[in-house]
Amino acid sequence: MTMPLPHVPGVLSAEQVGQTAGTIIEAQHPSGQIAWYPGGHSDPWDHVQAAMGLSAAGRRREAVAAFDWLAGAQRPDGSWATRYVDDTIEDAATDANFCAYIAAGVRHLWAMDPTGDLERFWAVIDRAMECVLSMRLPSGLVAWSRGEDGDLSDQALVTGNASIAFSLRCALDLARVWGHQRPDWELAVARIDHALRVHPDWFTPKPRHSMDWYYPVLGGSLMHEAAQERIDERWDEFVVPGLGARCVTVNPWVTGGESCELVLALEAMGRRDAALRVFSEMQHLRDDDGSYWTGLVYSDGVRWPVERTTWTSATVILAADALSAVTPAHDLFHPLRHVRTDWLVSCSCQESVR
Repeated sequence: MTMPLPHVPGVLSAEQVGQTAGTIIEAQHPSGQIAWYPGGHSDPWDHVQAAMGLSAAGRRREAVAAFDWLAGAQRPDGSWATRYVDDTIEDAATDANFCAYIAAGVRHLWAMDPTGDLERFWAVIDRAMECVLSMRLPSGLVAWSRGEDGDLSDQALVTGNASIAFSLRCALDLARVWGHQRPDWELAVARIDHALRVHPDWFTPKPRHSMDWYYPVLGGSLMHEAAQERIDERWDEFVVPGLGARCVTVNPWVTGGESCELVLALEAMGRRDAALRVFSEMQHLRDDDGSYWTGLVYSDGVRWPVERTTWTSATVILAADALSAVTPAHDLFHPLRHVRTDWLVSCSCQESVR
């Protein structure tokens, strides 16, 4: 199926998006695994993000191969390792957010073209989400990680849980499409949403990180006035005019991934002008070959780390698609495009999460 490529007039052309997708493919192994960069390591979350970028850029065959690799690499408990180099596991721990994100990736692939044989990934998603929910703490929030020894972290992170909530929404979309009932997933996402809205003290604080700032909006847990207020509250701390978004408040460092995720959040909440401005201003990270540098230490004018990452490039493509509304998946991050579980917050089960 041929469709126009995402593009933002005057900022990023369709041809440039195609070039960027080509640099992601250069880092893809014959198995379908996508490394951070050619010869680098991979992790499940960034692998999925890279696959979504390929899908949005019309490289469906390579995107499907990426999910086939995930299906083959899934462990019996439904998880994946945190870090791979080729086929070797370098960190066997389980990161809950990493494991959940496959649902977002397959949901994106389905939105691009629902006619393909994607239901074969349902069992993989089902096992992955059950693994993630097995890592819940007494609060109902999901722990950050589980060690190789089986010990569960006692930390529940804002970014991780907001992303897991988004992945759960995507998984529920697919469950509805393919005729499955998962009421426990509905309750789980409602609990996370409720905590993000009402109980910030339940999370391990990471206030230096911009992801903790915008992810509850990007993941769809905060909407309308709550989303606007959250973004306004720390805008000047994290957004550097002319350069993009900072990764952390303590360093003069803007990053492409965070900048373009912020673009996705801004577009989803209706701030198109701000989204377009941030997207335009982060293009200084583009390399001549179409790849994107991870970040810039702007106090020194130095690109750091010295790497051009596939997940940064993919997030640029996804942001371009959100701004141009070219593909059927352009609105994946719009919260009202997903099965909503907000009704659960007002029912009696709310008492169990207070």
